[in-house]
Amino acid sequence: MNGEAIERLGASFDEAFLVIGLIILGIEVMKSLLSGRLESRKFLDMFANVSTQLPYLLVEVFVFSSIYVGYEYLAANLIGWTIPINVWLALATLLLADFIYYWEHRFAHEVRLFWTQHAVHHSSRFMNITVAVRFGPGEGFLSGMFHLPLVFLGFPPALIYFAILAVQAYQTWIHTELIGKLPLLDGWLNTAANHRVHHGCDEKYIDKNYGGILIVWDRLFGTYQREEETPRYGLATDFESVNPLRVWVSELPKLFQDVKRARTARTIWLALFGRPGRL
Repeated sequence: MNGEAIERLGASFDEAFLVIGLIILGIEVMKSLLSGRLESRKFLDMFANVSTQLPYLLVEVFVFSSIYVGYEYLAANLIGWTIPINVWLALATLLLADFIYYWEHRFAHEVRLFWTQHAVHHSSRFMNITVAVRFGPGEGFLSGMFHLPLVFLGFPPALIYFAILAVQAYQTWIHTELIGKLPLLDGWLNTAANHRVHHGCDEKYIDKNYGGILIVWDRLFGTYQREEETPRYGLATDFESVNPLRVWVSELPKLFQDVKRARTARTIWLALFGRPGRL
């Protein structure tokens, strides 16, 4: 397995989950139309979800290109070894990237500065496939930082990059209410039922089920919650706008206000790096 094979594998992985997502989206829209439940607000929310790809891609093209180039530079100039690429290494890299994603995702929920970006993904009051592409424009910075140790361990940058994208692509299909509980899978994979919990703003659902592909990390680290009643989706503090511009920056105005009002170094620190909602 070489760099070109990894790129082809990554492209195939992305395309497969894109097709799955489009099929689910088609069923969701058709079901809403037939039931007369595709109200204008839901449609506008779906449009706002897709619109976040504009600022996201504008930033991420630069961010992920820089991350990849930086990883390659470090591997070539500072690391004296590279683990030979094979199928087993690819699987190991994917497993480690999924473990790292758990902590990256949890960090984005627990540190306010990064929550301002990730909150965009959580601010919809609906759950459908378009929520899978609802991103804050700066989310990629955190990913680059958290996966950096893999470079220093000698993992090939191309494999790291593939694993990051694969963990993200997998999560496309789980943003839906069409798929119910899957008893044989819910205990160890991140499924639609598990991820609906993650998007819930009910007290028992908040900050649960951070896993990317595997949900076993949540079970190991005490953040697992099974789906009981249907969650109320969205942020704990009401955010009802479907205006794309407001969706893109939903948490930033309050952050700027809190920093501006802060009078001590401690309150500035808490405003930026404290737990969201705990200032």
